[in-house]
Amino acid sequence: MALKVELHSHTSDDPEDLIPHDAYQLIERAAERGYHALAITLHDHQLDLAPFTAFARTRGVTLIPGIERTIAGKHVLLINFSRGGTESVRTFDDLRGLRTRERGLVVAPHPFFPSRCCLHSLADRHHDLFDAVEYNGMFTSTVNFNARAERWAARHGLPMVGNGDVHRLDQLDTTWSLVDADPDPDAICEAIRAGRVRVEKRPHDWGMVARILGDMFTSDVRRAGRVLRPRRDRVVRTS
Repeated sequence: MALKVELHSHTSDDPEDLIPHDAYQLIERAAERGYHALAITLHDHQLDLAPFTAFARTRGVTLIPGIERTIAGKHVLLINFSRGGTESVRTFDDLRGLRTRERGLVVAPHPFFPSRCCLHSLADRHHDLFDAVEYNGMFTSTVNFNARAERWAARHGLPMVGNGDVHRLDQLDTTWSLVDADPDPDAICEAIRAGRVRVEKRPHDWGMVARILGDMFTSDVRRAGRVLRPRRDRVVRTS
């Protein structure tokens, strides 16, 4: 079965970015867009999925544990590892140790985008630690920083996974993965590792890029100025 999968998304629980949607809203939108599996990958915090599992299951969405971990100042996606394991990783040596203890999936996200948090030369230095390379959804028909990632993945014999890097719900359903697997986190990760995955992608138009980046910039300013809306009490939904 070909599953529609997103492995890089954020919610309002993110400790670094101000995200306007919560996990329930993300799951609901993913279900509406035909996704079968979803990893919520907050920055440096692995979300406890237990409160959301039943809600997701009723909508046909399998939740996969994940985190966007900062290692030596660079972002790395750790998928389907234990929460205790991922949050103890601070160096690439730590990651090497985690890989010997647990069989999760290590993905290089946006590895060559023009940001200090991207891997760049560290991708080559630690290429043996990665199981897949991200094709990031933030691209247009004329500007696409994924081209180098495609070449790098081919050189190292690694599969590409399509991710929206979802900070706004509009980013869902623009770039995703189709994975030939059963709807189970272990099976999905094994299928990707084996290369049974293909990337589906559509470029953003410049209006969408401006809208998303502008909204994110405004959120960063609000966070820096501590002008944050009070958080409402969450109600756990089960149906």
